[in-house]
Amino acid sequence: MAFAFEKLVVYQKAVDFADKTCETKSKFPNGFYYLRDQLNRASLSIASNIAEGNGRFTKNDRKHFFGIARGSAQE
Repeated sequence: MAFAFEKLVVYQKAVDFADKTCETKSKFPNGFYYLRDQLNRASLSIASNIAEGNGRFTKNDRKHFFGIARGSAQE
């Protein structure tokens, strides 16, 4: 049985974005470890915060996590 957030189109796009980021960062030269790490953490944070926000019960809690996901996307 799937979790409810897995049906969200925005969550699916966030996961696809994280996958594409993973492919892209592997092509960076060796000296860019910190940039690779930052891209990895930010892209995973988008999907994680969407999933966590969707599991919250109050509108304000959901908005808080969705806001964090938006900030990670802008990062």
